[in-house]
Amino acid sequence: MNALGFVHKYGDDVNTDVIIPARYLNTTSHQELAAHCMEDIDPDFVKNVQPGDIVVALKNFGCGSSREHAPIALKASGVSCVIASTFARIFYRNSINIGLPILECPEAAEKIAAGDQVSVDFDSGVITDKTTGQVFQAQPFPPFIQKIIHAGGLMESIRTK
Repeated sequence: MNALGFVHKYGDDVNTDVIIPARYLNTTSHQELAAHCMEDIDPDFVKNVQPGDIVVALKNFGCGSSREHAPIALKASGVSCVIASTFARIFYRNSINIGLPILECPEAAEKIAAGDQVSVDFDSGVITDKTTGQVFQAQPFPPFIQKIIHAGGLMESIRTK
């Protein structure tokens, strides 16, 4: 499984309240969540994000409340992958549970710029910045997590067994 998209770049401590503000948590519609994704930190995100795009951030991405709405909003908006220096643990787990691939790679998170085109090979963990030619190595997911992501999330992987 691979991803190819353009980068939306953010800094440290992007919390779940800015990924999807609490005022929108009264819906279960993934499209409604996507319509408000990142609006408090990047009001133009929903206008600019295209299917396959990649979010790159620095440390502690997804900190704050444990809402699973945050990775759902990102995935439903078309984001194919999130790369960060580090993730909040509950966001990390929620992302895997809903089938949103995320990779920790401090060097890539630091050096990749907004607007760069990036490809990610999830099997090997290789991240390639197509704009600059730089190549980064993240730790690939173990096979059982790759199966969960490929199935579209934990519940879908259980249903297909």
